[in-house]
Amino acid sequence: MNAFTSLIDGFGTALTPVNLLWAAVGVLLGTAIGVLPGIGPAMAVALLLPVTYGLEPTGAFIMFAGIYYGAMFGGSTTSILLNTPGESAAVVAAMEGHPMAKAGRGSQALAAAAIGHFAGGMIGTLLLVALAPTVADLAVDIGAPDYFAIMVLAFIAVTSVLGSSRIRGLASLLIGLTIGLVGLDQMTGQQRLTFGSLQLADGIDVVIVAVGLFAIGEALWVAAHLRRTSAEAIPVGRPWLGKADVRRTWKSWLRGPLIGFPFGAIPAGGAEIPTFLSYVTEKRLSKHKDEWGKGAIEGVAGPESASSASAAGTLVSMLTLGLPTTAVAAVMLAAFQQYGIQPGPLLFEREPDLVWGLIASLFVGMVLLLALNLPLAPLWAKLLRIPRPYLYAGILFFAAVGAYAVGGEPVDLVILLVIGLIGFGMRRYGLPVLPAVIGVILGPNAEQQLRRALQISDGSVRGLVDTPFSLTVYGLIVLIVTWPLWKKALSRVRRRDIDVEA
Repeated sequence: MNAFTSLIDGFGTALTPVNLLWAAVGVLLGTAIGVLPGIGPAMAVALLLPVTYGLEPTGAFIMFAGIYYGAMFGGSTTSILLNTPGESAAVVAAMEGHPMAKAGRGSQALAAAAIGHFAGGMIGTLLLVALAPTVADLAVDIGAPDYFAIMVLAFIAVTSVLGSSRIRGLASLLIGLTIGLVGLDQMTGQQRLTFGSLQLADGIDVVIVAVGLFAIGEALWVAAHLRRTSAEAIPVGRPWLGKADVRRTWKSWLRGPLIGFPFGAIPAGGAEIPTFLSYVTEKRLSKHKDEWGKGAIEGVAGPESASSASAAGTLVSMLTLGLPTTAVAAVMLAAFQQYGIQPGPLLFEREPDLVWGLIASLFVGMVLLLALNLPLAPLWAKLLRIPRPYLYAGILFFAAVGAYAVGGEPVDLVILLVIGLIGFGMRRYGLPVLPAVIGVILGPNAEQQLRRALQISDGSVRGLVDTPFSLTVYGLIVLIVTWPLWKKALSRVRRRDIDVEA
């Protein structure tokens, strides 16, 4: 059965009335929460993660897909109207979108962003359908040394790409790995970092970690800065695009996925790098260079299309290898684990209805997103007027209720507060949150794969590098680690050449 035949079966699952309802609910909830200042897709998914506990897995993940894409659309709305990106991937939307809004073209900026998300999501999901089964088939032959090498690549890449420095990224990763050690050793049954507490013997639930770091940490951080005056949202009419705007943007919508999808699929790729690359590309190709920085519509259309396509790319790594490349993918991986489902090469064989129903729901969610959010854009703009104290008090309340619903233990609320304080401290000192979340999720798996590889090789370290695949991955790691040194050396050589010519 080929991929597109499986996709047709997936539409049979996604288009049932119940799953269609969950997709619509996810799109609406995701957009509503994503529009609110400072709340990105990762926080939206983490905050709503406990809500889906009563659902069966397929319906829950279809709802998550709607929340994911809806929150991304909402984040661009915040960037354009308030100049306050809800996440790093929405920063580029503010660079041209907010000047457009101030110039009275906010409706055109929102329409360009919405259609960009639709085009990027559709093209990215088609690439997901075409590539994911092939990647899964290849991944079946990957052994323990290879998996460990991939996870090390994810750790190194995420600490190198994100944050203001590698040291801060590494510190965040170590925090996550330490939290992931809490509980019983999977192989020996020994307690680790439990301090004699039976409640910690099962480890700290990933949902509590995600909600604590994202929701509680962000709410405390914003509360600490509430004395600063917040900007007023710019009113917006019904989003629409004229013929001249369409002529300027349609190529940008098609170019964005070609940049966004590959970066979303690689470890630590995410949407930050491709959105900036798309912005630079559109600026170079634009015939209206005098408008850039003042409200060039291509600077909204291209990056938003790339951002949405990168979201589809993240699902390739998560579904086929079990590797989250973004914060949202990390939270969704935690949701898979809550249902006792382990994403990886065999997921397409063991859970075909779930996987293809989820992929088909991405197409459905994109159509719903465009159909619902274009008319409702003025309503989303009104949500920006909610006073910050009420907004973040509500976030703290729902986060606490969600954390308590995980295990029903009062100690979970204490753990949530402690992790929230850690998240607040990480923001205070500039530590990125994503490495910590990936450390919590992948840390135990990396340890298990490391032990398996050493057992296979009778304790020899050479067993970690005895396959061509692992050697290739370690070569990439060396390249990532040494690239800044090579970059400095090349810049010095260029300077010498310039001095010699002068």
